[in-house]
This record gives sequence, C-alpha cells and structure tokens, in this order.
Amino acid sequence: MKKGAAILILLSSLVSAQSSKYWQQHVNYTMDIDVDVTTFQYKGKQKLVYTNNSPDQLKNVYYHLYFNAFQPNSQMDIRSRNIKDPDKRVGDGIYSLTPEEIGYIKVKSLKQNGKKVQFKTVGTILEVVLNKPIKSGQKATFEMEFDAQVPVQIRRSGRNNKEGVALSMTQWYPKMAEYDFEGWHTPPYIGREFHGVWGNFDVTLHIDKNYVVGGSGYLQNPQEVGHGYEDKNKKLKQQRGKKLTWHFKAPNVHDFTWAADPEYQHDILTTDNGIDLHFFYKKNLEQQYLEHWKNLQPKTAELIAYFSKHIGPYPYKQYSVIQGGDGGMEYAMCTLITGKRDFNSLFGVTNHELAHTWFQFLLASNESKHPWMDEGFTVYISNKAGNEILGRNRDNPHGGSYVHYKYVVKSNAEEPLSSHADRYHTNIAYSMGSYSKGNIFLSQLEYVIGAENVAKGLKKYFNDFSFKHPTPNDAKRSMEKVSGIHLDWYLNEWTQTTHTIDYGVKSINGNEITIERVGKMPMPIDLEVTYKDGTKELFNIPLQMMRGEKPTSATILDDWTFAHPTYTFKTSKKVKSARIDPSGFMADINSDNNQLEAVENQ
Repeated sequence: MKKGAAILILLSSLVSAQSSKYWQQHVNYTMDIDVDVTTFQYKGKQKLVYTNNSPDQLKNVYYHLYFNAFQPNSQMDIRSRNIKDPDKRVGDGIYSLTPEEIGYIKVKSLKQNGKKVQFKTVGTILEVVLNKPIKSGQKATFEMEFDAQVPVQIRRSGRNNKEGVALSMTQWYPKMAEYDFEGWHTPPYIGREFHGVWGNFDVTLHIDKNYVVGGSGYLQNPQEVGHGYEDKNKKLKQQRGKKLTWHFKAPNVHDFTWAADPEYQHDILTTDNGIDLHFFYKKNLEQQYLEHWKNLQPKTAELIAYFSKHIGPYPYKQYSVIQGGDGGMEYAMCTLITGKRDFNSLFGVTNHELAHTWFQFLLASNESKHPWMDEGFTVYISNKAGNEILGRNRDNPHGGSYVHYKYVVKSNAEEPLSSHADRYHTNIAYSMGSYSKGNIFLSQLEYVIGAENVAKGLKKYFNDFSFKHPTPNDAKRSMEKVSGIHLDWYLNEWTQTTHTIDYGVKSINGNEITIERVGKMPMPIDLEVTYKDGTKELFNIPLQMMRGEKPTSATILDDWTFAHPTYTFKTSKKVKSARIDPSGFMADINSDNNQLEAVENQ
C-alpha cells in the first residue's frame, strides 16, 4: 500500500471516530462585579472551572475580550471605516472615542489551579499558555481579576444608548472560547456573531442602589433588592450603603447578559405553564410607547407558547424583554431591544429575538461560521408565528425574503452562505444571505420535502441537538430522517455555492410538454397544467438525487436527472397552459419563463 493511501485511510478512520461520539466542553463561572455608574468602569473577579471533555490534551486556552473592539484602530473600527456599506450604527464612531469613552477589558492576573500562568492580550483575544496541560477528562480552575470600562453605546453593548438606557451589558466579561471537534474558535470580534461554551453562571453585581437590573438567570435575593422582584407578601430587607448587591444564577446556558437603568419600569407576567416573563422599559417613555410595552406582554406569552409547540418546550422558568442596546439582540434567557417603536415593530423585534432562544441559544450552532442557521431559521419560524398570532393569513409569510434574495442576486452582490459572518465583502450580502437566503433554506424545503416533513424535522432537530452545538449537516440529517429524502445536494447547492434556480416551460405541443433547466441548481418541479377543456392537473417531477418524493396529491412523474437539461412528458389531454411552481415557494430567479400558453391551433 502506498504511503499516501495509508494516510487517507487513517484520516478517514479518525473522522469516523470523531463523528461517532459527540462531546462538548463545560464551564462553571463564578463572578463578583463591582460597578461604578459614574465612570462606567467595573472591577471583576472571576473563577472558572473548565472541564475538558474532548479527547485532546490542551496546552493553551483562550478568552474573548469583546469590549476591546471599541477602541480606535481596532479591527472593528478599521473594518467599519473600510467596508463598502458600513453599518450606520457604527460608521466611524469608534475612531473618535476618547480614552474615557472607549471599551476595554484589562486582565490583571490569572491563575491555573492556584499558580500564575502566562497570558497575552491580542486585540479581543486573551492567549493563555498553561503551566500544566489539561488532559482529556480533567478539570482546571482559573482565577482571574480584571478591570473594564463600558464603551459609549456603539454596537449591542455600551452605555447611554440613544434611548437613554444607562448600561447594556452584553459580551462584557472575559469569556472562554469554544473548543470542539474543529479545534479552537478564536475569531477576533469585528462586529458580527458569537459562539460559547455550555455551562453554569453564578454572578454577583454590586451597583448603585437606584438602578434596576434585568438579564439572564434567576435572581437569588429578591427580598434584598426589591424593584419589583420581591414577594409582596414578605418583608423587604434593606441593604445598607450606596449600592445594592444583585445575585443571579443561570444554569445550562452559554452566555450571561444584564442591563441596568435607574428609570426602569419592571413588569412581570406569568404564563399559563408557569414561566415568568419580565419586561424592563423606561417609565418616562411617551404614553404611546408605554401602551405598546403593556400590549406587548400578552403577545410575548403567545409567542413563547407558539415556539414551544412548533420547535420544542422552553426549558427555563423566566425570560426577560429589556429596553437597551441598539436594535435587537438575543442572549441567554433575555433580549435587549430598543423600545421607541410602533406596536408592530415592537412585536416584530420581540418575535424575532425570542425565536433566537431556540435557534442559536438552545440549538447553539456556531453563528460566526454559519450565521444563516440562526438568523435564517429564526426568520422562518418568527414569520410563521407572526402570521398566525397577528392573523395576517398570508399564504407565503416569507415573501419579503424571496424579494430580498432575488434583488441581491440580480445585483451580483451574493456570496456563499458558507462565508464567515465577519468576512462577507458587503453588509448587504451578509444580511441577505444570513436572514433571507437562510430563511428560504427552510421555506423552500417545504417545497422539496413537504411542509409536514419540515415541521416534523424541526422538532427532531430540537430533540436531537438542543443544548448542543449542531452543524449544518445535523439540520440536514434531521430533515432526511423524517422525510426519507436525500438532501446532500440541497445543502451543498444552497449553502456552499451561489448557483441559482431557473426553470422554464420550453414548449407545449398538443399533449406534450418540455421543461428546461436554465440555472445551475437542480430542483424537483411542481407543474400546474391547464387543459383545453378547462380542467387542471398538478404534476410533481422528483429530482433523481432525492431518491424519493414529498407527500403530495399531485400526479408523480418519472425522476429528472441533474445532467439532463430538458424534461419531456405527455399528458392525457391537450394542454392549454403550464405553470411551474404555483405555490411560489421555489426561489426561481426568473419567473418570466415559468408559464407558457399553448399556440391556439395546436
């Protein structure tokens, strides 16, 4: 046997061994944070117990220091000032920040199992050389002290956002990087998405007593802090001094977020199945916005019930909708959204961010590498939820995504969905791909394997991969297992290429119809035929690579192979017209050739 062949066989066996047993790392954070609301600085002590469940020995570990991105000449700043279509919320704003306005996390000391370790800050990453490797199956305890400063509100995190919220504390602590079967995930923070290690958080905050805090986890000392958390039937214990101590625990999450403001109104609505929905919004909002926040609360209960029914049950006992940030962004057991919106907009952003609890939080895909898995799937399910809850009754609630997709394709700006979130050439290519084309991955899959199979596939995906880190192939396999249809071709074409779909009715001759594939991407075809006598018949032409067909009442024809550019078949009666995809769920970029009328004398 040749040496090269032997190496290939060895690599193949290693890949098979890796995929045969799933593993993921685990973290336990204990943090004590002292906040100065006058300087927007805070001091932190962090204890992190890290369990190495990988088969590998680790000689290094890495932390994310996200706030370091909010400094002049950081990669976030440079990228924003050089990209063709910068995010208006950032623009050149970071470049002009003063030393009192920048963000930073400065690690002062770090110990591994009680002994100091070498570390170096490189932009938004802390590189740590371990004194002693962490062997497979072993634990290590890291103790850290750090100083930090909250940046002026720029992107998601920060202080004094445009609506006056004092502290939006997202990605605010030194966060252990993910290590999985692909290795370490240590991309610099340039502005996009996140990835984290599953674990437990125990967080204590010391902050000005006038501030109300909301965020991830469960408050452990409600009778000490008050502010709407306490049991009204029990006496409130008064803490002494100028600061209150807030103690939160968040079990089985991969992030921890909080927000604080002295003017927060705090409402609680308990759902029928015992989930406390917390709403934090500024009590001095204009009356119309206050009414919107009140009206949002029962609708949020409906949303959490919808997602629990159609994906999988919400596993925690609280969720918080918090005014803050710079738009809308999902986190563990909470979201930060801007609050000065009309009701449809406020409902829409809450709908989207709450849906993210399932897609990326419970199904914790790597949103840096596969942003379409969380953004696209979230758009898909939130479109369906809004369509039902608001009674819109649209046949295709995803129409906007199809319009957006076709616009970007025709503008020659499309990039493959396999692009890293931070490395799309333009923001429009990222947003179209991640949100619209990612949504169409599922809505179009209804066309390929049937809506019932997609619905069942989502539930299987949740059952198999919640509280894990699923990959694109995992989502595909869930759909294959419930439908019995092969979908490798679909995942490849839609996510790893920019091949487009374009089918046309080429000719009608009496009772003979010829269809042609003009675009590069193959698809099964639904064809509606209207006969000369006025009757109609729906045909389904499976793609041979599918090795099956969706459940349908249509007349199923012989398979169409990928290589053959045309397909001809005969009907039982003379044909008046033929139309491809009457449902509109196939993302055909050219609808002009989708329908053809027969010549009258045929």
